[in-house]
Amino acid sequence: MSDGQGAPHEPAPRVTVVLPTHERAPFLSRALDALSAQSFTDWELRAVDDGSTDGTFGMLETAAAADPRIHLRRFERNRGLGAALNAGLDDAQGSLIAYLPDDDTWYPEHLERLVRSLDDHPDAVLAYSGLRHHYNGESLEPLEADGLQLVQLLHRRTAGFRWKTREELVTDSLAWMGLDDLAPHGAFVATGEVTCEWVDHPGQRHKLLREPVGGIAPYRRRYRIAEPLRFHSTAGDLIDEGQRYARYRDPARPVREPRPDGLRILLVGELAYNADRIIALEEAGHRLSGLWMPDPYWYNTVGPLPFGHVVDASSDDPLEAIRETRPDVIYALLNWQAVPFAARVMRENPGVPFVWHFKEGPFISLEKGHWDDLVELTAGADGLIHTSDEMRTWFGTVVPGAEDPERTLVLDGDLPKAEWFQVPLPPRGAFEDDGIHTVVPGRPIGLHPEDVAALAGHDVHLHFYGDFTQGQWRGWIERTRSMAPRHLHLHSAVGQERWVEEFGRYDAGWLHVFESRNGGELRRATWDDLNIPARMATLAAGALPMLQRSNEGHVVATQTWARRTGTGILFRDWSDLAERLHDEAERRRARDAVMAVRDELTFDAHVPRLEAFLRATIDRASGRSPARLRARDGAQAGRVLRKAG
Repeated sequence: MSDGQGAPHEPAPRVTVVLPTHERAPFLSRALDALSAQSFTDWELRAVDDGSTDGTFGMLETAAAADPRIHLRRFERNRGLGAALNAGLDDAQGSLIAYLPDDDTWYPEHLERLVRSLDDHPDAVLAYSGLRHHYNGESLEPLEADGLQLVQLLHRRTAGFRWKTREELVTDSLAWMGLDDLAPHGAFVATGEVTCEWVDHPGQRHKLLREPVGGIAPYRRRYRIAEPLRFHSTAGDLIDEGQRYARYRDPARPVREPRPDGLRILLVGELAYNADRIIALEEAGHRLSGLWMPDPYWYNTVGPLPFGHVVDASSDDPLEAIRETRPDVIYALLNWQAVPFAARVMRENPGVPFVWHFKEGPFISLEKGHWDDLVELTAGADGLIHTSDEMRTWFGTVVPGAEDPERTLVLDGDLPKAEWFQVPLPPRGAFEDDGIHTVVPGRPIGLHPEDVAALAGHDVHLHFYGDFTQGQWRGWIERTRSMAPRHLHLHSAVGQERWVEEFGRYDAGWLHVFESRNGGELRRATWDDLNIPARMATLAAGALPMLQRSNEGHVVATQTWARRTGTGILFRDWSDLAERLHDEAERRRARDAVMAVRDELTFDAHVPRLEAFLRATIDRASGRSPARLRARDGAQAGRVLRKAG
């Protein structure tokens, strides 16, 4: 075994095989066996253990003791795939570089065929084999959705070539990660033979990275990354956290000292899209700690938080975390994915006042099978925060006491930080085409291609933002473009740092478009009726009138908001909407109304209310009534009986 360069008197091997590994002990033996079985034997292995704790390095040491061609390097902490690959390149002695990921495998002739391909093509810089993939598929060419994979590559050692590290870019695309930089040095040639396998399993890196289940939050959670990331999967939007959160990490930013009477708040679960909003609680003098759900989706923001200001518990065990952080109150939140974890924390809570804040959605909890957890949270929490009055009343039909005004607060769970609104609004217009220009950030829910075409007949344009959502709506885009080619415009996603300057140019913005059928009976309400879409704040940042269908005689939360504030343009049909949009006075009236209530759609504006609610919950919990204890105990007992049955 050696750590770095081989002995000077030994002849350099023709091929250096770089094996990056992290926490893959069960896979590793298969990969090492595939290497030892190669018909081409003039190789060395540069294995880089990227901070494993599961016995991986011990397995590598055993292999190195048996074969002097195997050399090891070990990182004390996980540094990411790019750093591991570059470490292998730094130590490489061969003129050709191959890659053997720890969970993949080669067939015995793999290296031999790759070396022959480069020998046969002296002008080529890289050869790639065909591969077996997704259990039993085979391909001789790069996979359409996934591109080239490390396991199939052999390239010439090229001066200056480096893989992008975690500090530069996190991506599932090898092209973006470095292969594009090799292309100017020569051709990429195929061997025309399937000689390796890209092993399909749930823990594959690209599945961890790629939305909608993978993404930046699962990646951060897996490796406990505290630093801001520049993240771009092939399925999602570019996220540059360094740029987005620079203001919060600026050393010159004034330090806010906790108030003597400030609360110790343990955040439990996840923080969704506008996670930095919770800094407003710290700015109000409170101390924040975090205990995060173990399996977030891409938009379920979890710690370590890239903007700081929250100290994570060192243990993932709820009881240990509560003992360590000693909170005055547990503030559990937010979306349906966090429900089982929040319920577990409440169950194991030794008696700290517990507040449950639910954004969306109860109907998904029914579908996903954790309705019992949601009911237990709603019945057992010391304080409940609902996102709308309609939601609070609806939960009162599900769990007795869920609408008790002393125990509940109404507050949208995912409002942005106020700083994002403190940017001058841009001038309206400046589009190439005349007419009315409307915007939808995210999914064009309820807008069918025929609807866009009908509006195009009135010279109303639709601007659709979001690379990720556009990928999910490809069929919709193709059909809409065929019907309204000049009136559908696609744009990349825009983060909070550009909401005002980008969306402030438009004439109006879309909320979800739907026809309610509840007839004023809340028990018939759907999620569309109860929901307060996250995009409301995005549109408010640009001071945009909010477009939604008029649902007279029905209970609809967004309609209630629009009528109360005057911020909406509610329409009966597309002709009615077109007439209203072309009425400049109508647009100005709605825009002025948005400006008047714009601050209501920032989290900072509600911190005093939230603080007062948390303190009242603490006071109330200190003398829990027998009725409240029976409600909690009854919910927990019911859960135990259901599981036993």
